[in-house]
Amino acid sequence: MKFDSSIAQTRYESPLGPMIVAATARGLAGVWFEGQRHLPDSSAWPHDPAHPVLKQAVAQLHEYFAGKRTTFDLPLDLQGGTAFQQSVWQALLSIPRGGTTSYGVLSQRIGKPAAVRAVGAAVGRNPLSIVVPCHRVLGADGSLTGYAGGLERKTALLQLEGAV
Repeated sequence: MKFDSSIAQTRYESPLGPMIVAATARGLAGVWFEGQRHLPDSSAWPHDPAHPVLKQAVAQLHEYFAGKRTTFDLPLDLQGGTAFQQSVWQALLSIPRGGTTSYGVLSQRIGKPAAVRAVGAAVGRNPLSIVVPCHRVLGADGSLTGYAGGLERKTALLQLEGAV
């Protein structure tokens, strides 16, 4: 993934562990659990907890974990992904809280029914955990499959949303 040079970060202590939250001048660009797969090296990104998008994102994540927020209202910067990845991430945004879908259904939704594995890879590379709800994607049989932040967190997020 490529990140804009204007990226800034802050840290958020979520109930499921510390998170790195990143934004550019265009919008929220990343929300990762520390230690999750595909976590970019953010060591050179400046810390800016006063960044307006980061302040909004942290406040909305806090409300989400408190059960007071069901959707996020933030400008998003998904430009770090390929056009295909961006199409998958946009499709993830249509999965409502409390709902789930499968990789196969998601691949059909973006008009690429034969690209189930590629859709799975794009879901795994989603840079905006929770905000772009990749945790709502299950296996074809309804089983909990991979989650870059760990299956325990995926289960906890789905329980918080009332999906399981």
